[in-house]
Amino acid sequence: MPEHPQKKTPHGRGITANPQNRFETIAYIPDEGETFPTGTQLFRDASKTVISYNNSPDIPYNASLNPYRGCEHGCSYCYARPYHEYLGFSAGLDFETKIMVKEDAPNLLRKELSSPRWKPQNLNLSGVTDPYQPLERQLAITRGCLEVLVSFQNPVTIVTKNALVTRDIDLLQSLAKVNAAIVIISMTSLENAVCNVMEPRTSRPQQRLKAIRTLSDAGIPVGVLVSPIIPGLTDHEIPAILDAVKDAGADFAEYTMLRLPHGVADIFSDWLELHFPERKEKILNRVRDIRQGALNDTKFRRRMQGQGIFAEQIQSLFRISCDRLGLPRKAPNLSITSFRRSGEQLNLL
Repeated sequence: MPEHPQKKTPHGRGITANPQNRFETIAYIPDEGETFPTGTQLFRDASKTVISYNNSPDIPYNASLNPYRGCEHGCSYCYARPYHEYLGFSAGLDFETKIMVKEDAPNLLRKELSSPRWKPQNLNLSGVTDPYQPLERQLAITRGCLEVLVSFQNPVTIVTKNALVTRDIDLLQSLAKVNAAIVIISMTSLENAVCNVMEPRTSRPQQRLKAIRTLSDAGIPVGVLVSPIIPGLTDHEIPAILDAVKDAGADFAEYTMLRLPHGVADIFSDWLELHFPERKEKILNRVRDIRQGALNDTKFRRRMQGQGIFAEQIQSLFRISCDRLGLPRKAPNLSITSFRRSGEQLNLL
C-alpha cells in the first residue's frame, strides 16, 4: 500500500488508496497530505467482441457480457478488482473511479447473436462487474443490450446490487413471458451502517428488497444471492436476510463465501482496520479457517463455499433457513426454444 494513505475513505468510495499494480515496477506515491483523485473518469473500451466464455464448474453459465470494466459501487471485498490491473490500473481506487465503458456493446451483441456460430444459451449480465452500477442510469448500455436480447428472445440472467434494474421491467417482462429472464439481487447485509462503508454506492438493503417485490409483482422470476458471506461480520444475518427476501417475493436463494484474490486481501484487510479494527483479526482468521489457512482458495468446487467446520456451519445454516421458508436453493432453468435470428421466419416461407 502507499506510504501515505488517506486517513479516511473518500466520500462515496469504498477504500482509501491505490495499491501498486502487481504487473508494474513503478508506482505513484502521494506526498504527505496529497490525495488521489476520486471523481469518476470514463474510458472508451474498444473491444471487438462482448461475449466472454468460461468452463468453470462453479458457475452456472458459460457465456457472459460485461458492459463495464471497473465498478462505481466501490465494494471493498470485490473479487473483480484485480482485473483492473490487466488494464494498467490499480485494484484500489482506480477500480471504482476509472471505468471502461463498452459504448458499442449493443451493436456488438447483435452481431454475435446473428452469427450462426452463436449457440442459443443463457447469457449472464454480468459475470464480473455490475451492469446496473450508477453510470448505467445515464448511459443505458445495459438497457441497450437487453433490447437486443429481446429482439432475439435469447435468455438472460442478471445479477445486480442496484435497484435500477426495475427501470427495465418492460424488457424483462417480454423475456419472462417466454421463460427467458431471471433477475438475481445480491444481498450482503440488512444493516445500513455496514453497507454504507462496505459497498457505498450500491442500493441500500430496503431498496433492494423493494426491487425484489417490484420484479416479483411484475411476473419476473427473481432470486437472491447472499454474497459474499463474510464470516465473523455478516454470517449471523443469514436467517434474517432469507426471511426478508422471502417476504419480498424471492423465488429462490443462493450464496457464495468471501473471496480475496491477489491484492484484494490487502485492500480488504486495510478496510477492516479502518472500519472494524476490533473485529479485524477474528474476521481474517475465520476466512483462513474456511480457506485452508490462506485468505483465498482458487480451487474449483470449493472456492465459492469454502471448506472446514465454519464453512459447514454456514452451509447448514443457509440450508436449514431455506428449507424452513420453502425457498429453493437453485435458480430455475431458462428456455432457448423461443430464440430467433432476424429473418429466420422469412427463410421458412
